[in-house]
Amino acid sequence: MERNVFETKQEMGEAAASLAAERINAAIAEKGAANVILATGASQFEMLAALVEKDVDWSKVTAFHLDEYVGMPETHPASFRKYLRERFHEKVPALKAFHYIHGEGDPAAECRRVGAILREHPIDVACVGIGENGHLAFNDPPADFETDEPYIVVELDEACRRQQLGEGWFETLEDVPTRAISMSIRQILASRCIVCTVPDRRKAEAVRKTLTGEVTNRAPASILREHADCHLFLDTPAASLLERK
Repeated sequence: MERNVFETKQEMGEAAASLAAERINAAIAEKGAANVILATGASQFEMLAALVEKDVDWSKVTAFHLDEYVGMPETHPASFRKYLRERFHEKVPALKAFHYIHGEGDPAAECRRVGAILREHPIDVACVGIGENGHLAFNDPPADFETDEPYIVVELDEACRRQQLGEGWFETLEDVPTRAISMSIRQILASRCIVCTVPDRRKAEAVRKTLTGEVTNRAPASILREHADCHLFLDTPAASLLERK
């Protein structure tokens, strides 16, 4: 895993977006189209803001996202569909397609629906983050490292739910859903290139566990070390518990 540390979130986001755009353009040049995964949350603000400004033929790009809360309408402020429409899709309206996860209805059926679409679109670039508890997407510890299903229904642990509260998406802990539809670990690892963007001191312990110690489902993001083309972008606070290179 390649590690990159920057003084500011803006520099981090710009560098991550530049690599993502470079790899998207390479896929378009190679096969005429590209398939991408986009993450959400506060960690992706700067990266997405920079990515939409890049010189990419978005009409040749199909996008997916990592997760969505079960039972949540798109009108809710914490909806990941709402987040990605406003921060990405509306800013690149020429996008070929965005296959959103719908949290309402039968979650198992939705996993099958969007999973079937994803199987037809091998991912070129996955833009992801790491949670305070070390999760990838909503795969909280102990994460399922074995399933080959593209999307699964997961239970959210308290640490994950407190992060969502702390980032300001909900007014109380009781408001945070306890279940979500999440892209699986194996599906994320199937991406050709992974661009992982992680700012803030509150993520420092998760970053340390990602890069040191054993690869374990109790530190889900540690599995990224097994990917052949994964790039980690950190700001200085997020890297504060790492030994200096």
